[in-house]
This record gives sequence, C-alpha cells and structure tokens, in this order.
Amino acid sequence: MFAVYSIARSVVFAAFCVALLAATAAWLVRTRRVSPFGTLGRTLRSLSEPFTAPIERRLVRAGGNPVHAGWWLVIGVAVVGVLLLSLLDWVARTTLELSGATHAGPRAVLALVVQLTYEVLVVALVVRVVGTWLGMFRYARWMRPAYALTDWLVGPISRILPPVGMFDWSPLAAWLVLWVLRQLLLSVMA
Repeated sequence: MFAVYSIARSVVFAAFCVALLAATAAWLVRTRRVSPFGTLGRTLRSLSEPFTAPIERRLVRAGGNPVHAGWWLVIGVAVVGVLLLSLLDWVARTTLELSGATHAGPRAVLALVVQLTYEVLVVALVVRVVGTWLGMFRYARWMRPAYALTDWLVGPISRILPPVGMFDWSPLAAWLVLWVLRQLLLSVMA
C-alpha cells in the first residue's frame, strides 16, 4: 500500500507542476508579458489553453476575470490532490485497523465500526458547513450526501437551537452529540 501512496503522491506533485506551468504560461500571454502574436506566445497559448479554457468559461459566466483562470487551476489541483492523498491515507489506515480488529475479536470490530461511523459523520458535517460557506446548499449535487447523512441529527438540534445572527450552531452541537455518543459506546464496549 505504501507503493501506491508513493505513486499517488508523485502523480499529484506532477499534476501540480503541470498546472503551475500552464498557469504561468497563460498569465504571461494574458498580461502581455509575452506577445500573444509571436511564436512564443502562440506556443504558450496552445500549451496552456486546454487546461485553462474550461475554467475561463466558468469564471466569465460567474462574472470573474479570465486572467485568473490559471491560478484557479493551480488551487483546484492542489485541493483535489490533498483530498485524494488524504482519502488514500484514510483507506490504508482503515484497512490496517480492520485487519487488526478482525484478529482481536468481535468487540474490536464493533469498536472499529463505531469509530468509522463517527469519522464519516464528522466529515459529512464539515462538508455541510464548508459547503454553506461557499454558497452550496442542500440541493446542490455534491452536497446531497452530506445532508442525507447528517439531517437526522442536525435537523432536531436546529429546531431546539436556532441560529444566532448569522451563526448556525447546530452542526457544532451535532458534532458534540456525536462525540459524546462515541465516547459512551466505546466505554461500554471496553
């Protein structure tokens, strides 16, 4: 598994470097540091446009400046790379824990199930909160799973604990309830 993680890390780094080169090339041509009509400018545009053109279209539709498309590409590649590496690390760690728990007996497997359920629900809560900060709400395609996993807990808490000004404390309270529940279940199983 370490070899897969090492290869994935190298691929993410290579993708980041390619995105950085494409962003720099697009920036040089867009800001006219290199003439867009010369040989170098045309070459840089032909190399960078396949990466930046889709992002430029989205930026223009959203009212942004297409000059910044390359840097949005770099940020996007970095964020997706970190998320991919984190996911691979979590899968490797969970596989090792599952292997150890199966050898330790049914209580260890049950404790691992409680821990994994807690981790998945906390990640769903974080995605839910960060998504609302970015303007993505309940019916956005990427947010539906987070809401489906957490509505059973956040919904009743938000009815009891309404938002205070612009702050909604119900996800934080839901995390606290999940943490207490996890601690209780793990102490009962010990």
